Formats: sequence, C-alpha cells, structure tokens
Amino acid sequence: MPEAYDAKPASFEAIQRQVLDSAGMHVVLPEYNGSFPGVLKYFVDLLRFPQSFEHKPAAFVGVAAGVWGGLRAVEQLQMVFGYRNAHVFPDRVFIPTVAQKFPADGRPIDPQLDERLARQARAFAQFCGLFKRS
Repeated sequence: MPEAYDAKPASFEAIQRQVLDSAGMHVVLPEYNGSFPGVLKYFVDLLRFPQSFEHKPAAFVGVAAGVWGGLRAVEQLQMVFGYRNAHVFPDRVFIPTVAQKFPADGRPIDPQLDERLARQARAFAQFCGLFKRS
C-alpha cells in the first residue's frame, strides 16, 4: 500500500500518538528469514519522520527458533533506529530456541533469562530518564 506512506490510515493515529508520547521503545522482535519481519518495517515506515524516533531511547530483545536468538534481526533494526536518530540502549537480550523457553503462561522457564530480562527493563527505564522530554 504505497499510498499509506503519504496518507496514513486514520486507524493508525492512536498508535502514532502512543509512540510519540512514550518515554522510549522496548522492542521485542522475532527473527524471520534472517532479518526482522517485513510488517515491522512497514510499521516503522508508517511512523512520522523524523519525530517518532528522534532522540527517543530504544531497547531490543531478539527471539528466534534458531541458536542465535534474533541477533541478525536486532542488529538490522538497530541500524534503522539509528538512521532515525534514536538513542539505542546497548544492553540487548537474545533468546534462542524461544519456543522451548516459554510455556503457555508466557513466563520464562529459565530463572536466569527472567532475571536478564528484568535487569534489562530496569536499566532501560533508567536510561529513558536520561532523555526526558519537556
């Protein structure tokens, strides 16, 4: 839908507002065919440029069925966020063989993974505080 780049769908405005009003973006993304899903790129493309990511903190968690835990997807999306002038949080979390790590309730089976995610979330909240907008 190339026309969506010029005229955003009205239904997207609420999502756009959430992005603009957020203190930061904590992105959990799956690796899909060695990259991030195309629909995620489309989502990013629909967001207003440059204000959606301009000086906004962003943290990343990669998940994948394979052994690298979404490393390629995260690194590629970090380049997009960097291009859009986001402040990329350096502490990333990668979750390999993701289907084996989370039961139906969504909580990690591995307590060390749970702690890594919690530690990243706490540190990212502090990082976001460094870039408060007035």
